[in-house]
Amino acid sequence: MFEEKLDALSQMLAEHMAMPFPPGFRGLDIEDQDMVMLDADVYGYALGVLQGPLDEQRGGDLIRLTAVFENVLPAIDDEDASRYYTHVRDMTVLAAEVETLRER
Repeated sequence: MFEEKLDALSQMLAEHMAMPFPPGFRGLDIEDQDMVMLDADVYGYALGVLQGPLDEQRGGDLIRLTAVFENVLPAIDDEDASRYYTHVRDMTVLAAEVETLRER
């Protein structure tokens, strides 16, 4: 199961890189979250999970990021941006799952 989730995360990262960033979301804050930084943070943590275990601090930060999307996603009223950030959220959740499986 671990290897399958790791492969799925790798695929999600590749898909993410192929997706255009939503127009109008550069410099935009939603629910006190800079949308560019949120995107970049998730990508960085997901990439870190692929490269090996995160340290305790970064693992905790990744878990906290999953909660951020509970506030951010409902506040996005653009269909394309909602689809984009739903993908980012799903990538965050999968990265956290991989990291949790790794700890076992």
